[in-house]
Amino acid sequence: QVQLVESGGGLVQAGGSLRLSCALSGSIFGINVMGWYRQAPGKERELVATITRGGSTNYRDSVKGRFTISRDNAKNTVYLQMNSLKPEDTAVYACNMILLNGRAYWGQGTQVTVSS
Repeated sequence: QVQLVESGGGLVQAGGSLRLSCALSGSIFGINVMGWYRQAPGKERELVATITRGGSTNYRDSVKGRFTISRDNAKNTVYLQMNSLKPEDTAVYACNMILLNGRAYWGQGTQVTVSS
């Protein structure tokens, strides 16, 4: 059974940093796209960043230059390094992985709170 387990959320002051991790457990052939999404209270879920199997990345405009997504294919893990955090980055962050067979999986979500 495939599961995604996230870690690294928490409370940080504005300007601080956090690093999120998301590891896939289970038997798979490979992962195509890995990504991070977030949802703030009262708002719709939004894409934060994605990274392809080949390493191509995509970011939403509001996090460019502050967040960095990376992956370790050998460990089936995706990371999100978040620097210069702002109160508006406060949200539940969830990882998403799309496997080579097309199936998609979600993590349970981790809370990130940035205080002003």
